[in-house]
Amino acid sequence: MNRYPEHHYAHPQPPLLSVQSVEKYYGSPQSVTKALDQVSFRIRPGEHIAVMGASGSGKTTLLNCISTIDTVSSGHILLEGRDITAIPMEEIAAFRREALGFVFQEFNLLDTLTLEENMALPLTIRELEPAEIRVKVHALADRLGLSEALGKFPYQVSGGQKQRCAFARAVIGEPKLILADEPTGALDSASARVLLEIMHRFHRESHATILMVTHDAFSASFAERILFLKDGRIFNEILKGEKERDAFYHEILDVLSVLGGERPC
Repeated sequence: MNRYPEHHYAHPQPPLLSVQSVEKYYGSPQSVTKALDQVSFRIRPGEHIAVMGASGSGKTTLLNCISTIDTVSSGHILLEGRDITAIPMEEIAAFRREALGFVFQEFNLLDTLTLEENMALPLTIRELEPAEIRVKVHALADRLGLSEALGKFPYQVSGGQKQRCAFARAVIGEPKLILADEPTGALDSASARVLLEIMHRFHRESHATILMVTHDAFSASFAERILFLKDGRIFNEILKGEKERDAFYHEILDVLSVLGGERPC
């Protein structure tokens, strides 16, 4: 595996997320599948990370374990020093609500709510004052190019607008970590580019920490660092550094060709 220089990790800032020797098994004692095999890495506050790998590589399982949707078989996952693998079941919902933001491939918006109401939902649940919610929603909608669509329902807007609304809902509560699972998977290429550029700009301006799972090299090229999984293990990792995004994109393709991953048509 092509590891980072040690100075990349020797950073004075403690990691936001620390994944330590995580393993995940599925199945019965007679037939066991090892989905994750001794996976370890760290993410600093404000990093934008992509996780790539072919179908069955373990990338979605990893995301599910970090998000507490699934549990690890062994190992530890620490968010700001708190071991999230040890959070009691009755505290999981509150932890997700306060610490994590989710962006899903299929939007997961509520069809009976307007885009404004969908965006406001995390703040409504926290019982913020309606006037404060309105100010936050409208300010974020302006940043994400959604102001004119706020009064519309999901069925009245494009897929790109739906996903921008889903991204807004994920970040409006200022979570510690934003988790994006194939966020461009249901979008056409033009809408995907708009979303990725918005996410990239938001990351830069807000110093948001984003962990994105994707099989798409173009989407991954917007990240600063990429972890490649193969058979449940970290196969390689690369840094963007000072490279232009186009050069980074071709470096990603080179790794995927060795990995045996999916190349774009």
